[in-house]
Amino acid sequence: MSTPVNLFAPLPDARTAEVFTDLLVTPGCRIERIVSQGQTTPLDRPYRQPHAEWVMVVSGAARVMMDGAETVLAPGDHLLIPADTEHLVTFTDPDQPTVWLAVHVGEADINPAGA
Repeated sequence: MSTPVNLFAPLPDARTAEVFTDLLVTPGCRIERIVSQGQTTPLDRPYRQPHAEWVMVVSGAARVMMDGAETVLAPGDHLLIPADTEHLVTFTDPDQPTVWLAVHVGEADINPAGA
C-alpha cells in the first residue's frame, strides 16, 4: 500500500532556482511537481519538447508564451503544450512559490525506477 504524499509538504525553496520533482513515472507518462519563484525562460532558449505536456498552476501565478500569444495562469488554470511547440515561461510570481503540476505524455525513454 502506498503512503500518501502531500503536494505542498515539504515545499522546496525555489528562490534561487526552479525545483523539479517526479511524482509518478510510468512508461509513456511522467507527472512532476515544479516549484518556481520568479524564474522565467531565457528568450534565447525557449522550450521545445518532442512530447506533449499538460501543465496546471496549483498555487501562485504564471504566464506562458506559446504560438505568439501569452496566457495568464492562475490557480486551477491549465493548458496543453503540444509536442514540438516552442514555448516560454514569461512570468512566475517572485513573492511566493508557484506550484505547477506537469504531465508529460508520450515522453520517450521514460524508465520507472526498478524497471
